[in-house]
Amino acid sequence: MNKVWAVIRREFIERVRTKAFLLSTLLFPVFIGAMMVLPALLLTKTSGVKRVAVLDGTSVDFGARVNNALLAVKRGSGGDASAQYEPTLVVTGGERMEAVRDSLIAGIGLAGETGPSLNGVLILTDEGLASGRLQYFGDNAGSISAMQELEGTVRPLVTRQRLEREGVDPMVVMRAIGPVSLATQRVAEGKLTGQSGGATFAIAYAMGFILYMALLIYGIQVMTSIVEEKSNRIMEVLASSMSPFQMLLGKILGVGSVAFLQLGIWAGAAYAATTYRVQLLGLFGVDAAASSGVSSMIPSIPGSLLVVFLAFFVLGFLLYSAMFAAVGSMCNTVQETQQAQFPVMFLIILGLMTMFALLNDPNSPLVMTLSYVPFWTPFVIPIRYSMAPIPIMGLLVSAVITILGMLAIVWVASRIYRVGILSYGKRASLRDLWRWVRTA
Repeated sequence: MNKVWAVIRREFIERVRTKAFLLSTLLFPVFIGAMMVLPALLLTKTSGVKRVAVLDGTSVDFGARVNNALLAVKRGSGGDASAQYEPTLVVTGGERMEAVRDSLIAGIGLAGETGPSLNGVLILTDEGLASGRLQYFGDNAGSISAMQELEGTVRPLVTRQRLEREGVDPMVVMRAIGPVSLATQRVAEGKLTGQSGGATFAIAYAMGFILYMALLIYGIQVMTSIVEEKSNRIMEVLASSMSPFQMLLGKILGVGSVAFLQLGIWAGAAYAATTYRVQLLGLFGVDAAASSGVSSMIPSIPGSLLVVFLAFFVLGFLLYSAMFAAVGSMCNTVQETQQAQFPVMFLIILGLMTMFALLNDPNSPLVMTLSYVPFWTPFVIPIRYSMAPIPIMGLLVSAVITILGMLAIVWVASRIYRVGILSYGKRASLRDLWRWVRTA
């Protein structure tokens, strides 16, 4: 056991002391915090008032309605509300329309005492009202949010004008076509969880993607480490002092402990950030209104889900790391592993793709079947648990099946590893692998 511990310690320290590990471990919590704080700060930050010229060339005095609507648009709420637009109504028509439009466009962006003389010009014509294609020229035309906001202000006015022209009461129609939104909340075991459907989707997607990335990053590290030790002939020295199974176990546990440490720090940071998000936003001076708005977009992570995710992450990592170790032991160079690792990569990609079946129906027969296949259980169970309740017995059965599958794969991988680490020359074929498993 001391020899295994020595390998674990070497693999762990060799990776933890690198700058890449330290930076990635520390920067990810900072990234999580930034993703929470920056949107709130941007929501509370007010931009300057936009000076818009409303050029009315219609025959129904439509520009006055648009001008009043723009005056009514406020940024913020309560006593802190400020005007978002400073419109100027210009009424013209006929032959002077183009000349007035060009003169207004020429003034866009020119600096004045309090800012640009004009930020944009909104063109209103009878043709535009009939076709629904109004024109806007401005220095903020490239801002998608600003254009959506302006369009959202003008659209109801255009609709109302069309209804009045057809002799229809606009108020009746507006009430009838009012927006309808579906507020979703997840129910687990007959109780409301407080999570919306969007929040549940975000958590499930994040867990599947994190597991996918961790398996690729750290599983490939196990594989490349074995190949490098084979090419440097260090493996021959190690094989003389310990058994191949001890080397395999120590290498997997060593790299796995690094992955578990890093993921544990990330998971703890995510759990703390989502649980105490209101207090965290308060430290940066974000008011309660903006804090509640951002909090509704950030899902909270239940502690039980965190435990399930980490437990199955460990099982999945051990399973796939053994497979990557077997690939590394049968190859002589890193270039050879790029082709030999395809079957393992294919299984991992399929595990990630099962997430889409889970999101559509977490209790479908396909999902229930995949819950008991060791290759995909680490992907399926955490996501299922985040979307629908799983009985304790179901979790235990899935865990036991995954452990049995992991032990079987480790047994096969260790027999390949036993012979492969001292095999040089051409890459092993499937017939060679079968012979190694039978005779090792």
